[in-house]
Amino acid sequence: MSVNQREIGRRKLLGEIRRQQRVPRIDLSELTGISRATVTTITAELLREGLIEEVSSDLGEKDSKRGRPKVDLKIRGAARLIAGAKISHKTISLVLLDFEGTQLAAHEAELEEAVMPTEDMTVVLADLLEVLARKMGLSRADIAGFGLGIAGIVDAPRGFVHWSPSLDSRNVMLGDILGRGLGIPVFIDNDANLVAMAEKSFGLGVGHNDFIVVTIESGVGMGIVINNEIYRGTRGCGAEFGHTKVQLEGALCRCGQRGCLEAYAADYALTREAMMASGEAAEREVEDILRAAKEGDEMAASIVSRAGRMFAMGLANIVNIFDPELIILAGEQMQSSHLYAEEVIEGMRKLIVQVDKAPPEVVVHKWGNLMWARGAAAYALEKVSENALLEMAENVA
Repeated sequence: MSVNQREIGRRKLLGEIRRQQRVPRIDLSELTGISRATVTTITAELLREGLIEEVSSDLGEKDSKRGRPKVDLKIRGAARLIAGAKISHKTISLVLLDFEGTQLAAHEAELEEAVMPTEDMTVVLADLLEVLARKMGLSRADIAGFGLGIAGIVDAPRGFVHWSPSLDSRNVMLGDILGRGLGIPVFIDNDANLVAMAEKSFGLGVGHNDFIVVTIESGVGMGIVINNEIYRGTRGCGAEFGHTKVQLEGALCRCGQRGCLEAYAADYALTREAMMASGEAAEREVEDILRAAKEGDEMAASIVSRAGRMFAMGLANIVNIFDPELIILAGEQMQSSHLYAEEVIEGMRKLIVQVDKAPPEVVVHKWGNLMWARGAAAYALEKVSENALLEMAENVA
């Protein structure tokens, strides 16, 4: 067997064991198409490297030839520790996972500033990762990889941030900067992509190979899963749903352009419109605007209604372009109903291409920032697994 075939076999077998959670060695050949002899050789290597372990079979059966209890193979949770974090407007949420993907600890903290220099962000993350690790009696140095979800336009493979509302500068090699400052490998992606990763790994996307996640909180984002893979575009900045245009020369978006969808539907858009309409100097909370709209305040109702119409238009554009089987609406604003009210979804249905089939299913997933952080950790877990296999190849060679 060539070195390349051996590496492909390791990746395939480790992935299958992770998917199955626990599986008899004899079943892996049928599940992966890899010969039994090769399965035996590679699983022995994975056991020797401590990436997997043997556990007693749930069925309690015995091997008829040897008279010993049958064993299953599973990922060894203690093999690596992985952290993930999601930066919101002025909060940060972190989780710590083991190599199996089991959550061990979580932590949330307020940020003093919503926009930071990279140096300040490095210091903040270093301190919070230390706090997170100490909850398990460990230190930051014990973490094998760190995934970070951040709003903005991110080239994930390079760890390069073209623009983010959380950073005070553009075109930043954030992955390299954080990696040097934290002393651990850092993997960065757009936060909406990592919500899609979370949905794919343990959310409503499980069992679906093609679906779209739309996130609504301080901004509007989108994650696309095609053939069970996150789609990022050739420059790493595809799926910028919030920055699709819904109005020529329209409202100013925080990205610097005008007429973007999020300049009408995001929470900062609602508060800005309310300030402009009322002439008040103080910014109102989004919850106050939504409550006022429900109570009959005409100005508030007009702002909320326009946000819903713009959002329906945006969703219709997604359906007309991708025709997905499932759209998941997730994020902080899903705690409110103004963007997934029946009139908004009905507005979307009226704007899509009409055929003799039902439109895509639209579902709401009201999960908090810790689940976004789990998506970031799941992304890092994939990368740490790849690195572990590369290290293993070097050791075996």
